[in-house]
Amino acid sequence: DEMGPYQNVFIQEMDVINALLAEIKRSIKELQLGFAGELTMSESMEDLMMSLYNDNVPATWAKLAWPSMKSLSSWNKNLSDRFFQLEEWMNSPSDIPKVTWLSGLVNPTSFLTAICQVTAQKNQWEL
Repeated sequence: DEMGPYQNVFIQEMDVINALLAEIKRSIKELQLGFAGELTMSESMEDLMMSLYNDNVPATWAKLAWPSMKSLSSWNKNLSDRFFQLEEWMNSPSDIPKVTWLSGLVNPTSFLTAICQVTAQKNQWEL
């Protein structure tokens, strides 16, 4: 099966979310080990702890995510909403979702480009 433009966008979006979730899981696990005394608290662990305490998005998470000025609690809700949108899309990744929250995509330009590509192919237009 050859992937179409929508599948490429979907996979790119999922790659970003998966990398972000892996970093969140890794860093929280590491912090838990530090709290348990099984690891020495490092500067990065202290930074994570202070970010969580102050309701800020940790820098290591923000580096892998979309630009945002939200507090951690709002950012987490935003992450959940983004994940839900991708989960809905997962049911039929070859089709365009009926409703798409563009700012909920990490790279909305790639989604708009996919729409142009599919429309051009369907109507036999030049890109």
